[in-house]
Amino acid sequence: MSALTKKHPTGLRVLLLGFLVVWVILAAFPFLWTLWGSFKVEGDFFSKANWANALTGELTRTETGGSFTGDGYHGAWVQEEFWRAALNTFVVCFCVVLISLTCSTLAGYALSRSTYNYAFWLLIAALIFRAMPPITLVSGYLLPFFEWNLWGHISTTVIVLVAINQPFSLWMLTSFFRNIPKDLDESAMVDGCTRFQAFRHVIIPVMWPGVITTGLFSFLLAYNDFAVTAMLLEKENQTMVPKIASFLGTTQTKGNVMFAVAAVVSSTAPIFVMVMFFQRQIVSGLTAGAVKG
Repeated sequence: MSALTKKHPTGLRVLLLGFLVVWVILAAFPFLWTLWGSFKVEGDFFSKANWANALTGELTRTETGGSFTGDGYHGAWVQEEFWRAALNTFVVCFCVVLISLTCSTLAGYALSRSTYNYAFWLLIAALIFRAMPPITLVSGYLLPFFEWNLWGHISTTVIVLVAINQPFSLWMLTSFFRNIPKDLDESAMVDGCTRFQAFRHVIIPVMWPGVITTGLFSFLLAYNDFAVTAMLLEKENQTMVPKIASFLGTTQTKGNVMFAVAAVVSSTAPIFVMVMFFQRQIVSGLTAGAVKG
């Protein structure tokens, strides 16, 4: 009997494999079901007579002549101009990630190398600020935005999202920097580098997975936000999540629910692709932040 078999009995391995399969099915089912239903008509996917109509597509064949239809995607992206919301989301996420990472990387490095007590209290203040509900922070911005005629613009939303996300990014990157030995900085400066050159050419390449991990979390915060974007953006400047909510708010109009279903699939797919593409960097970054170097 091999050492592997002694360490992991066959029954335990089968149990773990079965649990993993069930977990994957349960986790993937909502998205796969929504993906399938996005190619049906509303009468099939939300059938009250027989749920199996969502599988067979009886009304879909009657109305469109085929078992599948792309009317939901056409209605969302072309008729309701969901592409504008997608473009606005990209602009917001890009600006939030760029500003958050730039500020948090510089500040996190400075705080991680600081020997003064104020660094600790700054991090505590940032943690308290992050613990506050975002909706309470938004209300503080409304009055100056209205007085200065800034309400409804994408730039104002970027400012608020950066302010909300900054404490989280600062904590993560400070933790990553602290796990990098100070000897690297000192060795680089002994070789003739300035503090910034040591930071740029030595420290950043070492903790690049941590930057990617923090950037991805910053991206997800801006990408999935509803409260801030719904309150601060006009209808013409909506991002994807508030736009999807607007489809669901007009369920009395036939087809709008399917627009929402198609939009949900369209907004979820890029996240799935991004996580799969950066999975190695995410794992490396989380591991680097969890284990003391």
